[in-house]
Amino acid sequence: MSENKTKVHDLSFFLPSAVEEAEEVKAPISKRFKDKEGNIVPFIFKAIPTERIDELEKLCTTFKNVKGQGRVKDLDTQRFYARIAVETTVYPDFRSKELREAYKTEDPVEVAKKLLSVAGEYSNLITKAMEVNGFDDTLEDLEEAAKNS
Repeated sequence: MSENKTKVHDLSFFLPSAVEEAEEVKAPISKRFKDKEGNIVPFIFKAIPTERIDELEKLCTTFKNVKGQGRVKDLDTQRFYARIAVETTVYPDFRSKELREAYKTEDPVEVAKKLLSVAGEYSNLITKAMEVNGFDDTLEDLEEAAKNS
């Protein structure tokens, strides 16, 4: 009679106390914003929780009746990515009263679009925010990182 050997895996690595907190990431998004010494001012980003990403997705989703398909989910991906970028950006805070008043809008996404009025800058913001939130990590990249750690 063979004994059933069950391998027990250590789950302590996955407990909240063992998980590293997401770090802030600084990145230049535009060469137009400079400090008093003429240095480019970096934006500061921090990943947002998965639960918040889910909430933003719901806020950016509508349902449409499509002939032959019934009720279909429609995600406004541009708005979804923009909302992620706004919430991921710690500095400048697009939600701040000062910036909303300066750019004459209550919508932080519109603040970001007006502040980053050159299309490439706004695109840089979206790209960096998605990267900070892990959307550009491939399984191959993660496997390589695991080998090298």
